[in-house]
Amino acid sequence: MGSSLQKPIENRECPRQEKENLRQEEIKEEELEDIDGTFTCDICIEPMSVNNKFKNNNLCTHPFCQDCTVKYIEVKVRDNNTAKIECPGLHCEQFLDPFACKHTIPSSLFLKWCDHLCEDYVLGFERSYCPNRNCMAVMVNECEGIGRVKKAQCPKCKQWFCFQCKLAWHAGYRCEESGNLRDRNDIAFGKLLEKMNWTRCPGCGNCIERKKGCRIMFCRFIFLSLCLCIFSNRYLL
Repeated sequence: MGSSLQKPIENRECPRQEKENLRQEEIKEEELEDIDGTFTCDICIEPMSVNNKFKNNNLCTHPFCQDCTVKYIEVKVRDNNTAKIECPGLHCEQFLDPFACKHTIPSSLFLKWCDHLCEDYVLGFERSYCPNRNCMAVMVNECEGIGRVKKAQCPKCKQWFCFQCKLAWHAGYRCEESGNLRDRNDIAFGKLLEKMNWTRCPGCGNCIERKKGCRIMFCRFIFLSLCLCIFSNRYLL
């Protein structure tokens, strides 16, 4: 009988093992730096004192001098308007810690960086401005995925407003009707609807109070030619 040949097993290291090997190499480099007190910056390729080495709050330990790091951050912030700045190290997936850089970069550059970080955070959420002309505070919806935000209160001026149409709160009226509110009576009637938990037909505008039964309602004015009820003559309370 002939002997079978087996394919040699390739020695492939998993990404986690590769990262661990890189980390061990960085530790060895740090130990050498502690011995002679110098390191070589990976950006300018110049020998530097360890006192001039940038430290990324122990997130990563790539050898960069503080001067090169400042110039790198300045280009990212001022020219590219970057909020999250990646470490310039080759194949490094870490980001630079702003607070680790605070005492290294100019204060004006740090504040500019913080502005970009705040804008990047706000743009990630649904947002609205307070309709109060004397306030105009910006608010973000941090509860996305839970439900649609409708009624909201400005934390600054305490005014209630509609988060969807960005106007003052229109109790008892839909967003598309809020622009038709003419006087105090309309506003007072809307507040009464909200207080009594009444619902208005989306077509004819009549008020309905649900006491029991299912949420499906048929409008009794469906046979009038001027009735604009949606879903044929059916809607949900």
